[in-house]
Amino acid sequence: MPLPAFPIGAKMIFSSTPGRRLRPWIVAALAAAALAACGGGTSQYEKFTPGRLLALGDEWSAITTDGKKYGINGLVTTTVDNITVVSDTPDCRLLPNWVQSIASHYGFVFAECNPANSASVGSAVMLAYGGAKVADISVQIDAETAAGGFRDGDLVTVLAGSNDIVELYQQFSGGNEPDLTTEAGNRGRALALQVNRLVTLGAKVLISTLPDLGVTAYAQAQKATNTDTDRAALLSRLTAAFNEQLGVNLLLDGRYVGLVQGDTRVQLMSRSPGSYGIANTTQAACLESAVVPDCTVKTLVDGGNTAWLWADGLRPGPLVHSQLAALAIDRATNNPF
Repeated sequence: MPLPAFPIGAKMIFSSTPGRRLRPWIVAALAAAALAACGGGTSQYEKFTPGRLLALGDEWSAITTDGKKYGINGLVTTTVDNITVVSDTPDCRLLPNWVQSIASHYGFVFAECNPANSASVGSAVMLAYGGAKVADISVQIDAETAAGGFRDGDLVTVLAGSNDIVELYQQFSGGNEPDLTTEAGNRGRALALQVNRLVTLGAKVLISTLPDLGVTAYAQAQKATNTDTDRAALLSRLTAAFNEQLGVNLLLDGRYVGLVQGDTRVQLMSRSPGSYGIANTTQAACLESAVVPDCTVKTLVDGGNTAWLWADGLRPGPLVHSQLAALAIDRATNNPF
């Protein structure tokens, strides 16, 4: 329960008369009552250590069954006679996506990426998959419920909505932006309700806002080839409508939900690339022929590298994943879960 609130307009009055202090036993009783109002005991001061990590969402979080990410994949390297040889075999441990980094922070391992045959395999559960939309988050939750359900100590990551916004954007006909904006908001609200559902199922949730699709390489390409309106700005407005309704409908109680502001961080990376070591903010690093998740460090455009903001038109490079992971770990560590 939350701490009791003062009525609106009420003032806290402190006595100025010397000697008129609360007796120690009264102070102790009030402190105990405050703790009880928060759920009792001293649990809110104990560091939260999850028992499992479960990843929900789309390509931003997904790892395929053969260990590929929807971005730039690292490759197995060997050294022979002081010569480093880069193979064509992906090494899923390299260039991790954001949920992999969170899992590593807690010593968890996804079955989709366990080349070392770690005994911790299964402590991280991959439910996200490529192409997922907000409506699929309910399907992912149902799948885990059918497999045994959520349990006390579960930490769930959620990031979805990019495929929804692109779907809506592709319906743009010049005069229907208000309708598309409303629908974008509806989908943000729908995602919030699924996060709230996770809370009722007993999970702690890290939910990231949808990064601004108006700063993607896809948006820049759309802006360059369509002169009817600023297509990048349109994608930004649709993303903002989604995030607004996501935010106002979430159960924003720090004991259950931690909000990761992915939209703000990616905007900052786009506007001040040098501050984050970003070498290119407007182009996709992967060759068009190397469709994710099959893009690797060997299938990049001339000059392309892992320091580019975008792997392909819509999926981020490794530095974005690193930033999202840092934000999420900080939130998980500091939230009163």
